Amino acid sequence: MRVATIVGARPQFIKAAPVSAALVAAGHEECMIHTGQHYDQAMSDVFFEELPIRQPDVNLEVGSGEPGWQVAEVLTRTEVVLRAERPDAVVVYGDTNSTLGGALAARKAGFPLAHIEAGLRSFNRSMPEEENRILTDHASDLLLCPTPTAIKNLKKEGLGKRARHVGDTMFDAVRQFLPIARERSTLLDELALEPGGYFLATIHRNYNTDDPVVLGRLVGALAALDRPVVFPVHPRTRKNLAIQPDGEGGADRIRAIEPTSYLDTLVLQAEAAAVLTDSGGMQKEALFVGTPCVTLRPETEWVETVESGWNTLVGSDPERIAKAVAGLNRPKEIPDVFGDGHAAEKIVEALARLGETGAA
Repeated sequence: MRVATIVGARPQFIKAAPVSAALVAAGHEECMIHTGQHYDQAMSDVFFEELPIRQPDVNLEVGSGEPGWQVAEVLTRTEVVLRAERPDAVVVYGDTNSTLGGALAARKAGFPLAHIEAGLRSFNRSMPEEENRILTDHASDLLLCPTPTAIKNLKKEGLGKRARHVGDTMFDAVRQFLPIARERSTLLDELALEPGGYFLATIHRNYNTDDPVVLGRLVGALAALDRPVVFPVHPRTRKNLAIQPDGEGGADRIRAIEPTSYLDTLVLQAEAAAVLTDSGGMQKEALFVGTPCVTLRPETEWVETVESGWNTLVGSDPERIAKAVAGLNRPKEIPDVFGDGHAAEKIVEALARLGETGAA
């Protein structure tokens, strides 16, 4: 079986790593197509250096731009590659513009399409990610779901027959790479951080970064916390932020740094007193490493993290942020709804059936 894998953004490289390894172990071929949605070293190249993913076979070099333009460019450039490669199945991950553009390219070129991390719903249609994931799910032949909740969501939309519960490949990745990260990462020493002595914060959602009032409110809330806040600054956030990654212009408690590699990020999450983030992936990763999370959003597609007590939704309200941090606790158990750490192998088995039959 020959699989075309379409990736383009930081979380997708992490999700793809276990699946790429499982494809190779099962004797299948993979054509890795990098759309170039994330294109700088910190957000892209470092993941191919750190994780067991070979360098992309193709880099479409789409780059940044308005959402509609970016989806159209991914669609147009990916369709050309797919027609040349003629894969047995096409795989897309998550909910980015690369996801939707790649899915549309597979549909237009007539190749079976699988969506990994299907069925997630925040029920906030103003989020670009929500539109991307819904459209991709409805375009896909095979829906590979990380949780039972995702299966339920798809059944409500009439997509249950295409859906399979396989588990979460990010859980696979954390299980595999956290021990390696603890051995290799030196970032805590470089930043003179003690385990449990700091908070880790990330902000990148457009509704948190594009409005200066909201972004300023969030930064003020972080600066008011009772421990240092390590703050890797996303490129989207950097252009609107007074605090820059050289540490200048910010409150004393905020340690603004450049985006960190995957292995460094795992260690920062595992040793933090708490993670404060608007990232969907980091909500899960915090749970996987046993660190409480405060989510800087009013809703989440990862409802299991909230229901299990590991995650608190606060939006951008400084009072709610302070209250959530003050009331932090570590539940005794991590829920087992994200699979058994072998999602990648189950995905490869499902892809093989898709490649043979063209259907789930």
